[in-house]
Amino acid sequence: MDAVGEQRIGLPQAELQRAEYDLSVLAPNGLRRGRSTGSCATAAVRAALYRLLAGIDLERTEVSLPDGRHFISVPIQRVEGLGAGLAQAEVLKDGGDDPDNTHGATIVAQVKRNDAGEIRFFAGEGVGTATMPGLRVAVGEPAINPVPRGMMRMAVAEVLAELRPAAGTDLERWLAQGFDLTIGCREGQAIAPKTFNPRLGIVGGISILGTSGIVEPMSMASWIASIEVYIRVALADCGEGETVAYLPGKIGRAFVAQTLGLPDKRSVQIANFLGDALDFTQQALAEEGRRLPVLWLAGHPGKLAKVLDGVWDTHSSKSNMAMQGVARVAQNMNAPLHVFDTELVQQMKEANTVEAVIELVRGRDAALSRALWSEIEARIAALAAARMPNVDCVQVRLFDLDGRQLGAGA
Repeated sequence: MDAVGEQRIGLPQAELQRAEYDLSVLAPNGLRRGRSTGSCATAAVRAALYRLLAGIDLERTEVSLPDGRHFISVPIQRVEGLGAGLAQAEVLKDGGDDPDNTHGATIVAQVKRNDAGEIRFFAGEGVGTATMPGLRVAVGEPAINPVPRGMMRMAVAEVLAELRPAAGTDLERWLAQGFDLTIGCREGQAIAPKTFNPRLGIVGGISILGTSGIVEPMSMASWIASIEVYIRVALADCGEGETVAYLPGKIGRAFVAQTLGLPDKRSVQIANFLGDALDFTQQALAEEGRRLPVLWLAGHPGKLAKVLDGVWDTHSSKSNMAMQGVARVAQNMNAPLHVFDTELVQQMKEANTVEAVIELVRGRDAALSRALWSEIEARIAALAAARMPNVDCVQVRLFDLDGRQLGAGA
């Protein structure tokens, strides 16, 4: 039985006025939008239900989107009855112009009645199963995320309501029996190694994903979503007193693995999405009502020091370089033991890169360099901690491009 997905079937209480989301209208970047695997699975469920309950083979069907205001029209590739109260439908995944590994795959839904009065989800061939905690579904459950599950539940309710005038008393019998939904992907086992699933402990195939039902072409949404999954897996792997580390890139990886001794599962590559990563962390901890004793941030100051200027998306297209923020900290550190003269601060401001600032200050005075980067680490830690009330302590370690530690532990 599906501990996460089971739900007693109910009908929509009121027919909503919906508008079609026209996928032929290009995204602002001029590229074509597509349908998520969740939308494709939902369309296949609708078509299989129509075959099972009414003997009707749909060529297209409308899928309600999670926003509650729109639907998309999805072509059905194939429908067939498999006997013994079982029907199957197939939908071709069209990811639009997004570089989507599942584009062109065939999503399959098998639907049959059950006697539980519930909707239950199962993984068919090519859809994975969760084997590690921290995901949006429980261990042992099919890798069908909550939003697609909700879409499929709604689809069942909608189909029953649509068929009700012709069904008569059969409708109540259908409601009492419930339905088993088995979702598969014909090419899923071959596609899965190209996705994040193996590292996340999802075995046997792809995941059925989607938060809006629409694939936005070339967007960062899927990347950011994968980081959230990694963070939840990392936090779920933490026992009492254990910690996680986030890295914008590869710099600092040796420190995390060797000095901190963290396993790969608790070392998360967050790319440029530092703010999102911290917010995901707070959300996950708050949902579980737990605290994290220490969170480590490790990397090059060219990325992490951008937060000194209030920048949390550190991509170069969305932020300036960090030299001005670093120089400002140096200027504010003019105390008897740590004095940055006006000329040195100006040279820091005029440097081409943060790495050039590192070499400039290090060449002037090694102790002064350690003091500067230790202060910057402390300021970054304070800013990050303010976004995560459920984290007791944030520790930051900065490294140059050669992996040499700059601040507190140098």
